[in-house]
Amino acid sequence: MKIISYNVNGIRAAINKGFIDWLKSANPDVICLQEIKAMKEQLDLSLFEEAGYKYNYWFSAQKKGYSGVLILSKKEPKHVEYGCGHELFDFEGRVIRADFQDLSVFSIYFPSGTTGDIRQDVKYEFLDFIYKYLQNIKKKIPNLVVCGDYNICHKAIDIHNPVSNKKSSGFLPEERAWMDKFFSTGFIDSFRHFNEEAHHYTWWSYRANARANNKGWRIDYIAVTDSLKENMLDSRILAKDVHSDHCSLFLELK
Repeated sequence: MKIISYNVNGIRAAINKGFIDWLKSANPDVICLQEIKAMKEQLDLSLFEEAGYKYNYWFSAQKKGYSGVLILSKKEPKHVEYGCGHELFDFEGRVIRADFQDLSVFSIYFPSGTTGDIRQDVKYEFLDFIYKYLQNIKKKIPNLVVCGDYNICHKAIDIHNPVSNKKSSGFLPEERAWMDKFFSTGFIDSFRHFNEEAHHYTWWSYRANARANNKGWRIDYIAVTDSLKENMLDSRILAKDVHSDHCSLFLELK
């Protein structure tokens, strides 16, 4: 099973940059998108169907042009769970889950705290909530794949300048401690399972030619439960994908 996670920073903008042709070429079984910034009725869904994705499940934000998550699949899931039961986070369209025969796949868009203290507090509230939520789901469904833009760099190796960014949202000690806890309580960072090298990032600022100079942040992850450790065949960052200020991530499971 091949799974891709991608923050597209606007699905309509990504489509205008060749996303559909890329999707046909990448050809995952399931693709989890974040920050779609669109409602289902604003797109021609036949584009996805013609690319091989008959099944598309949207959980858009109520606010137009904001947030939102989407799962595209070649095969029909046995169940799709829209939202996480938290009024604010569901209003912002942050969590969707598709249950397949042997595992469940999440697409999650974690809040950013970069716009100030209020949103940073919302981010901390989300971290507390989603940790407990995923732990509870894991008790019922052991095999989970949690794709998403987590909006956190876990370790110094995951950010181009850890010293100057030590007080930046996305690399704060409290956020990094959450990642420590998450990855020590039943979840695996699939990319780091295969690759411990530095300078692998998933997001670059549009400013100062950051992407060309590879001055980025690794804030997107595909986490898998420990139960799937032996099933992982490959996990990579696809840094050449340029439909967004993020790039995509790839996971292959047997």
